[in-house]
Amino acid sequence: MYTLRDLDADIIVMHGPAGCGFMAARRLEEAGVRVMTTGMHENDLIFGAEEKLIRILKNVDGRFNPHLIGVVGTCASMIIGENLDGAVKKAGLSAVVLPVDVHGCSGPNTSGAIRALEVAAERGVITSQEMDRQRSMLLKATQIERERGLTSRDYLEPHPGATKMSVGLRIVNALRKGQRVAVALNAKKETAYGFADTMRAVQYARDKVGGEVVHIGNLDPDVGLPRIRRYAINILRDLKGSGVADVLLTGGLDEYPVAGEAAARALDECGADLRIIAGLPHAVPGLRREDILVTDQPRELRNYIEQGFLLSVGEVSTHADVMSTSRVLYSELGNTIREIVDEGLA
Repeated sequence: MYTLRDLDADIIVMHGPAGCGFMAARRLEEAGVRVMTTGMHENDLIFGAEEKLIRILKNVDGRFNPHLIGVVGTCASMIIGENLDGAVKKAGLSAVVLPVDVHGCSGPNTSGAIRALEVAAERGVITSQEMDRQRSMLLKATQIERERGLTSRDYLEPHPGATKMSVGLRIVNALRKGQRVAVALNAKKETAYGFADTMRAVQYARDKVGGEVVHIGNLDPDVGLPRIRRYAINILRDLKGSGVADVLLTGGLDEYPVAGEAAARALDECGADLRIIAGLPHAVPGLRREDILVTDQPRELRNYIEQGFLLSVGEVSTHADVMSTSRVLYSELGNTIREIVDEGLA
């Protein structure tokens, strides 16, 4: 569903019961994508619900006049063998429709994204080259998660992480001593709207107390789907407005699985005394125990803490907060750094 949003779908129709995808639907609505279900009932599991899907597709096409519609399968509709593509053809819509025949039991969560990209390429929404690039990123992301991320462990209990004050003091004290601090953003798509505030805050502290700052980020505005490029353009605009003029680009916002390798090289070469990695730090090879890691997943924080990265900080509301924004948001760590500087706490 998020991939359909990235493709600038106007409407997503989930072919299944009313409650399917509830949390994702709420966030996508905040991002400006209309989401609805076909509301399958028990009888539909026996007799099928193709006519219901056709009727709803015709209704949304006539009511909203969308350019692009995504139709997504659910466990209920896919396991009984509903033919999404057949229903789309029978509906005869004026809009471009992408039938994505996957469900929650189809495998890793990247399976649905890959299938959406394949259908988009088949329908001419994206090129086959872009589809291949995106698929390679998603497969790499799956591999990284299995090796170093959330799915590398059987169970991870949520952890609150280190306090923002302790980490903020470490950052401001390093700058006040004239040390070089590197901030590497390696974030996934829209979450960069939250994590990029760390770059702004560290630059603010540097301007007030001294030291040196090196900014690194996967913010290439020429890589990715149009929506993803807009994210990068907006973030670079806001960073520049806050004094962050020079950012060493490591890739696009959808390239975090491989941009992490470029970030690692940049971090090694910049000679920083203190390193901050924000977004998905575990996608950056060669992390050091003294690094500051910033992420939004409490279970990922547990993963980092148990590996010895004790300066791991949580920005747990990031994903929910960024869904409707087009500007870099203030973060808890960023605000803590500013408070430390303004109140003379370090």
